[in-house]
Amino acid sequence: MTAEPFPSEEDVYGAEAAKAPPPTGLLDMLSVSAMVLDVHGRIVFWTPQAEELFGYTAEEALGKYAARLFIHSRHLKAVVRLFAEVLETGRSWAGTFPIRHKDGSSKLMEFRNMRLQDDLGDVYALGIAADHTLLQRVETDLALCERLIDQSPIGLALLDPDLRYLLVNPALERIDGIPAEEHIGRRLRDALPLPDVGTIESALRQVLTTGTPLLDQYHVGRPPADPDREHAWSLSFYRLEDPGGRVLGAAASVVDVTERHRAAAEADRARRRLALIAEASTRVGTTLEVDQTARELAEIAVPQLADVVAVDVLDSALACRRSRRPDDGPELFRALALKAAHPTVALRAADAPGDVTAYDGDRLVTLCVHTGRPVLVRHVGAADIPRIARDAEAGALLARAGVHSYLAVPLIAHGEVLGALDLKRTRNPLPFDEDDVVLAGELAGRAAVAIDNARWFESVRNTALTLQRSLLPDHPPHHAGLDLASRYQPAQATSEVGGDWYDVIPLTDDKTALVVGDVMGNGIDAAATMGRLRTATCAYADLDLDPGEVLQHLDKITCDLEHYIVTCLYAVYDPRTRQCRIANAGHMPPALAGPGHPPVLLDLPPGAPLGVGGVPFETTTTELAPGDALVLYTDGLVETRHHSIDDRLAVLLAFLDEPDRPLEEICDLLLYGLRHPDDHDDVALLVARAL
Repeated sequence: MTAEPFPSEEDVYGAEAAKAPPPTGLLDMLSVSAMVLDVHGRIVFWTPQAEELFGYTAEEALGKYAARLFIHSRHLKAVVRLFAEVLETGRSWAGTFPIRHKDGSSKLMEFRNMRLQDDLGDVYALGIAADHTLLQRVETDLALCERLIDQSPIGLALLDPDLRYLLVNPALERIDGIPAEEHIGRRLRDALPLPDVGTIESALRQVLTTGTPLLDQYHVGRPPADPDREHAWSLSFYRLEDPGGRVLGAAASVVDVTERHRAAAEADRARRRLALIAEASTRVGTTLEVDQTARELAEIAVPQLADVVAVDVLDSALACRRSRRPDDGPELFRALALKAAHPTVALRAADAPGDVTAYDGDRLVTLCVHTGRPVLVRHVGAADIPRIARDAEAGALLARAGVHSYLAVPLIAHGEVLGALDLKRTRNPLPFDEDDVVLAGELAGRAAVAIDNARWFESVRNTALTLQRSLLPDHPPHHAGLDLASRYQPAQATSEVGGDWYDVIPLTDDKTALVVGDVMGNGIDAAATMGRLRTATCAYADLDLDPGEVLQHLDKITCDLEHYIVTCLYAVYDPRTRQCRIANAGHMPPALAGPGHPPVLLDLPPGAPLGVGGVPFETTTTELAPGDALVLYTDGLVETRHHSIDDRLAVLLAFLDEPDRPLEEICDLLLYGLRHPDDHDDVALLVARAL
């Protein structure tokens, strides 16, 4: 006879029951036992759990009187009475009382007793028992867990293996901004408000697979409860298992660390601000040029502070004219710098550097310079654009560029408003705030001092340059026997005016005096000293003195000046004899170039500079053939910090290898060929060609 196979769960209960979740291990953990007694109190059924709980095997318990087997004598009457009531009345009874274990020890058990009746009408008593201490501990643990979950300030959630919510505590409700009932049954990605929810799901699945917890995972997002502000959370994930090791799901704890996140972000922002200010102290104001200083300010503010930056200065301030008292009228601005962090049409809406534009009194930049206070528009609306832009077309461009926040900060130095630093944000999503106002004010204040120094320096320089040029000669249209060309160029690196000069003085009998000199130093004082010496030179030249004698008289005058040293070359050319008599007072030797011979430096006694006093000056005579060019110059043409003077003089002669060039071309060739942007001295150049 073939044995029938044991029927499967699907055969007995159907396919749906087979797919039901497996049983939990809670009953096994509680070790709940059962026994059945007949009306006489004898044990007729005995479970393995009863054997574990009471210590008696089925063979030892079945057929025995339960009361005599388990109950202490002092409790026997009470137990018999309760047993009779259950059988007679049919009411269940629940209670706790001690029983006697097989090993003789006494254990407190919790019972549930009820009457049973079979199909024949026979009556039995069912007793369900469990260890009271174990039940009490489980009950306490459950109560403790429930209170901890409900009252915990940490957000807690339980999820099944499919990452659906099973439980959510009130703290997580507050964090998510979603009620607990709307969590239950939903998948993680349907309820979690974080942008990287996919990453979190992957991490949870890893925890479910490996059992290794993931702790303190940092995430940032905007919850539905507070969508306008960024929040931060620390997430930790654990796998949950029953006592048998079956995976129940995962637990997630969520700690709101927003305040810590914001404090750290603010500290980082403060560090970046300090670094920006420190960088500005080294990058802004590196030169005494207004335009360069404005460009440096714009470059330092992009993109750390703004997406589009403009520096506009009052035209009256650039002219060093004291502006009138603030009123509601228009102001004339000169744009000095414009910078953007990225390509944007907002640049087309701004004034190009060098442009001068009048802004009405209702414009925000005008309000800024009138009040001397920052103007902040956190959120730029349609009504604000016309007060920012110069006209309607520029306003349309700003709106198109996405300008959403605006800040104008005055440039103030020594109590005077010079202009404004204009800041706009387009791509940076954050609006300007009070901290940005403070930072922009710090940058503007540093730049304003540099701009103020530069504008006054340029004013003094322009005054000195005007004086210098006014003291240089206007050449008569013709000098007998000579063709002349000249140049004066201030120092390029420092933009300062020095005391270099040249002069061409007509004398009697068609003779011409040629003069080149250099007052050591620069500025208005040097230019003024040069003017005095030039006037004196013209006076002594009219006396038709020998060049050496002229220098002796100039030496006496220079000695009376305050600590000035002057080099000078004085020459007189006579076209009738073609002789040129030259005296040198510590000056660079002139060069002679002409057809038929290579260019050379004239070998003259160097002499002492003017102002030394008591040193005679020798006069040397040289012949100038037709076409010969005499080149007189100051040391700024050839001296540099990086080359020897002999090398530079050799380069000078090399540029004179074609002496038949036009004199104007020779002057330009020498200046642009020998001068360097880093040169710190001015240059006077005079070229005379014998006809």
